[in-house]
Amino acid sequence: MSVFLLAGGGTAGHVNPLLAVADRLRERHADATVLVLGTAEGLESRLVPDRGYDLLTIAKVPFPRRPNANAVRFPGRFRRSIDDVAKIIDDAHVDVVVGFGGYVSTPAYLAARRRGVPVAIHEANARPGLANRLGARFAAATGVAFEGTVLPRAEVVGMPLRREIETLDRAAVRAEAIAHFGLDPDRPVLLATGGSLGARRINRTMVDAAAAVLETGWQVLHVTGASSEVADPGLPGYAMVEYANRMDLALAVADLAVSRAGAATVSELAALGIPAIYVPYPVGNGEQRFNAAGVVAAGGGILVDDAEFTPAWVREHLVPLLGDRERVRAMAASARSAGLLDGTDRMVALVDRALAAGSPRSGGGA
Repeated sequence: MSVFLLAGGGTAGHVNPLLAVADRLRERHADATVLVLGTAEGLESRLVPDRGYDLLTIAKVPFPRRPNANAVRFPGRFRRSIDDVAKIIDDAHVDVVVGFGGYVSTPAYLAARRRGVPVAIHEANARPGLANRLGARFAAATGVAFEGTVLPRAEVVGMPLRREIETLDRAAVRAEAIAHFGLDPDRPVLLATGGSLGARRINRTMVDAAAAVLETGWQVLHVTGASSEVADPGLPGYAMVEYANRMDLALAVADLAVSRAGAATVSELAALGIPAIYVPYPVGNGEQRFNAAGVVAAGGGILVDDAEFTPAWVREHLVPLLGDRERVRAMAASARSAGLLDGTDRMVALVDRALAAGSPRSGGGA
């Protein structure tokens, strides 16, 4: 019986692919034990138990960015985290560690190396994080979501997708989706979304340009997110919701999207053949621009800077695109050519390969 320890968390970008892989491992290895390593503070503290997995927690020890008291305490706290994971590996007789990045992955990788346990890594972003850059140096297998991600011996596996996305038959459920959101079955749908927390620029611009968009004959499904500060324009054909509890139906009905370019969002849209206007989040290390680069290069998306996505840009660029149905269809085909629906199976194959190549535990130092 194999024991898998999946490490990751903090954000949905780490937790959702982790859970997709966990589910598939449990399907493929009926007698296996699947454990999840995370923190008590991250999103995993709720999502992992809700999915029926045991969540083992360690202290959150972020890498210090500047010299201060936390930097002084960091080495001791970090070594204790490695020791904590090594004990979990010993007590649970873990056979392979599968990491998805985030705070807990670095100590998990180093503890696995100390115990001679093989490591498999999935990197969701086109620009890798610190944990996966370290772990990939000695990992038995490394899978990446996007072509061009710079990690040693990386293989493109795509994004492990949620089951409801992986199996989504858009044509079959379109009528249900239209009814669910109260849309017109005879008009194409532009989906605007900035994720669960929303995107101020996308929200404000879409509302301010609503009339111009609707005049093209399209309708809008606008998912504002929880932190939205915009009001419903109240125009026929403009459906605004704060949160879509059936995001699969929102994707089923979308003919074109306006969206941020998070790794999961780009992967889901491309895999489903939904062309998009990508407005990357302007804060951080710029990874969202890199996430969208492949599908944009393939012709399945258009990239526009956050500061440039204004009502004037919508009128000058988006409105003409909405009036060119043939171009939208061509973009959809291009998006689909750049996407992968079987990322979960591909990543599980890497995990199985790492498991098969596992070496006896050495008990050596980290």
